[in-house]
Amino acid sequence: MLKKLPKTSHQLSVCEANFLRIKKILQNFSKNSYSFETINPDSSSNTISFNVINRSKHTLIIEAKQNVNYGIFNSFVIRIQVCIDAKLAEVISYQGEKAIPYFMKVTKSQSKDEKLQQNRFLTEWLESILLTGLNTDIKY
Repeated sequence: MLKKLPKTSHQLSVCEANFLRIKKILQNFSKNSYSFETINPDSSSNTISFNVINRSKHTLIIEAKQNVNYGIFNSFVIRIQVCIDAKLAEVISYQGEKAIPYFMKVTKSQSKDEKLQQNRFLTEWLESILLTGLNTDIKY
């Protein structure tokens, strides 16, 4: 038996869990555009939007944005590829930056585990949305 699991095994489990989270938030991907407002513990709120920018029979490309009223550092744009049949959701770009594929030489601007970090960030962000709650009554 393996003492250490391959990186791909961990990456797949992260992507599977992200698929379940995003499917729950986006109500089974029934629409092309979603707008929410977070319900934060300090009574503030953030605007979150999910837009399907490409839809095919088996995949979706979703652009997710979070806008924060008190500064640009917590605002971001993230693109997610959702494979419906495989039940996987993986980050394909964060703030317009794509992670370098594992088979290419890593540049000084990105770390070796950039892709893993981006998917972990997506996990934590989706978890925080599910934990704090969403106000679905807003109309944009």
